[in-house]
Amino acid sequence: MAHEPSERSSSDAPELALELRGVTKRFPGVVANDRVDLDLRRGEVHALLGENGAGKSTLMNVVYGLYGADEGEVLVDGKAVSFGSAADAIAAGIGMVHQHFMLIPVMTVAENIVLHAEPRSGVQLDMVAAHARVEDLAARYGLAVDARARVEDIGVAMQQRAEILKALYRDARILILDEPTGVLTPGEALDLFAVLRELKARGTSIIIITHKLDEVLAVADRVTVLRRGSKVGTVDAARATERELAELMVGRHVLLEVERGAPTPGADVLVIKGLAVRDDRGLPAVRELNLTARAGEIVGIAGVDGNGQKELVEAIAGMRRPSAGSIVVDGKAITRCSPRSAFEAGVGHVPEDRHAHGLVLDFTLAENAALRDYYRPPISRRGWLDRASMVERVRGFIEQYDVRGGGAHTPAGSLSGGNQQKVVLAREIQGDPRLLLASQPTRGLDVGAIEFVHRRLVEQRDAGRAVLLVSFELDEILGLADRILVLYEGRVVLERASGTTSAEELGLAMAGGLAEPGA
Repeated sequence: MAHEPSERSSSDAPELALELRGVTKRFPGVVANDRVDLDLRRGEVHALLGENGAGKSTLMNVVYGLYGADEGEVLVDGKAVSFGSAADAIAAGIGMVHQHFMLIPVMTVAENIVLHAEPRSGVQLDMVAAHARVEDLAARYGLAVDARARVEDIGVAMQQRAEILKALYRDARILILDEPTGVLTPGEALDLFAVLRELKARGTSIIIITHKLDEVLAVADRVTVLRRGSKVGTVDAARATERELAELMVGRHVLLEVERGAPTPGADVLVIKGLAVRDDRGLPAVRELNLTARAGEIVGIAGVDGNGQKELVEAIAGMRRPSAGSIVVDGKAITRCSPRSAFEAGVGHVPEDRHAHGLVLDFTLAENAALRDYYRPPISRRGWLDRASMVERVRGFIEQYDVRGGGAHTPAGSLSGGNQQKVVLAREIQGDPRLLLASQPTRGLDVGAIEFVHRRLVEQRDAGRAVLLVSFELDEILGLADRILVLYEGRVVLERASGTTSAEELGLAMAGGLAEPGA
């Protein structure tokens, strides 16, 4: 039974679309949510803010019927509900767009949206009616999609719009968005905010799970902050500042700007000449690129996604073979080497996708920490893994890098994103690289974890290592890099020293509107 009337009521219940009273959710050894109260008003955007691992997604998974609460109750439209599945939540008017989309790639946008609620003509699926309904719904809410396109052929922004339409198609009055801008460019995020304002104007009640302070202030009416599973408080977004929210999230003063001294660059560590690299389709991605990075400096690579950053980093890390040019690290040619050879030459690599290339999620933290040097002493002795050495070393990583949520024998997949990233960062830095490749190192991280990663990158610079930072976040590039290079269509079109450029100039170069002579 999805709905059960509650004997409890309050005078403000008619104004509330959703209410949580004392919700507690436990997992073995962990209290993910501890007596959390939260209410969502009708026609409101309510941000659920907190660090990675604070319990935000768990709490909303309870609301959506994916988990059952161990204590407390959930009320929808003033009535207590008990959901046994997501289907029960959908029937009650709740829709959820997960951080990792739940679309079927080989099906069209329209087929995904109407799946399990298809219009029919007799026993046959009526695709004409399906397309018409999806297109009408999309036009009504300003959600531009190509109803006939296959999901595998469209970008992530349209996939997200399809997920929102899928919820609206099922008459969702309450919409939950889990980290909705994590996969979007800044322009796509602004488009999403416009959609949310339209949904709000039409009476939809929205919860955004996020850790990004700027988007909270841009779109939310109220903000509830969770810290380590407990509610810290609820504040009006209009009267809050980024600094105040950051301190509520982490329970201490947070440096929103990186503190760093002037660089003292030394000899060239990375020298790239005439590099050409092809993408997965065999098309040119990096074109005749020249680049150097010196010891004791951070070189920032700015650019819109898809302009050769991924292929450049993979070529340096030994994951992709260049078609022309040369790569030298600390005097050693590594142009067409393997990832192991790149590591042995002094390359550390924090990849942009920690799940695909940074960790084996089913492996323990001890095993993940050994992925780089499992074949060398002290981890390998006479061809056998020394498990005790693996455990002892990763315990040092956990303490030094403040990895929370598990121990040496914990599977990496059970950690939050920020703590997973700390494990990757620890492994790569403790490998004592001469060159550290940091590709989107703070993607999906909360403000506390971002501060931690930034501090570590500056420490590597100050220790005399060369750091190549690739980021889509201009604030991150401007705040960390000693030299900034802008990549456009696989070429460096602009180079600036720290403090001599602006976000506007970099943005113009990223869009192809600015190129220095000879670039």
